Amino acid sequence: MNVVYSPRYEIALPGHIWPTSKYRLIAEALRSDGPGASAAGPPFTFAEPVPASWDDLALVHTADYLRKLRESTMTAEDIATLELPWVPALADAFRLMAGGTIDAVGAALDAGAAAHLGGGLHHAFANHGEGFCPLNDVAVAIRVLQRPSTRVARSRQAPIRRAAIVDLDVHHGNGTAMIFERDASVFTCSMHQQHNYPLFKPRGDLDIGLEDGVRDDRYLSLLAGALPRVIDSGPDVIVYLAGADPFEGDRLGGLGLTKAGLAERDRLVVAAARAAGVPLATVLAGGYAADVADTVDIHVATIRAMVA
Repeated sequence: MNVVYSPRYEIALPGHIWPTSKYRLIAEALRSDGPGASAAGPPFTFAEPVPASWDDLALVHTADYLRKLRESTMTAEDIATLELPWVPALADAFRLMAGGTIDAVGAALDAGAAAHLGGGLHHAFANHGEGFCPLNDVAVAIRVLQRPSTRVARSRQAPIRRAAIVDLDVHHGNGTAMIFERDASVFTCSMHQQHNYPLFKPRGDLDIGLEDGVRDDRYLSLLAGALPRVIDSGPDVIVYLAGADPFEGDRLGGLGLTKAGLAERDRLVVAAARAAGVPLATVLAGGYAADVADTVDIHVATIRAMVA
């Protein structure tokens, strides 16, 4: 299975809660062992992403906002809403990550499954960034692969007609929901902690707002009931945001899932896509455990579930 990753994802964010070292640590773990490992190595082929072009980004984001990113003219208010210590180099870093999601979705269309060790920047709106998310990589990837003139290098199967997004980060995917609010070609499903960031939660096609402290059994029961609706939407591809932050030890979450529960979550998503014959592209989204090793364990288990 193709795994898209770049060491340039380890962005320096001194004092920030986002552990960007997780990307490198996940890649190291997947390269060292895993299901199907043999003398030839683990069952993953690593690929360096191609940055999203400014034209790619313009399929989702407004010209004024992209100009701010390109020319580094973000206002103090923009930066406060984004909640990142913004420096000009971050624009290219996030263009690279957006390109990684485009590549992963394209690879999934061609091979049935692929993963991106990055992405899931679901709080970015068309005209601004929020909550650590300057660019909405998933929305950009879907728009690129819906485009009739999309680059052949991205996927032999493009263009696609319909897509579905299964967002299982602990936080509602507000930017994604707003971008696709009036678009019947993209089915958005978000299962999240209701009383958590963001305050404004635009309506998606299927929103499941969970009470604080939800444990494994209730979470998995609700997810099992939701996945048939995703499949029934008739997607050509499913993009899965496999956040590690529903974990009971996450600093920005308030749900109570165990690592075993999160592994079963992943199994349910993978099994639903396989049974329906729908390609699955997985991106990582959030994860902020007090010990980064817990976040890494959860993400590694997600990628391994895709080849189990």
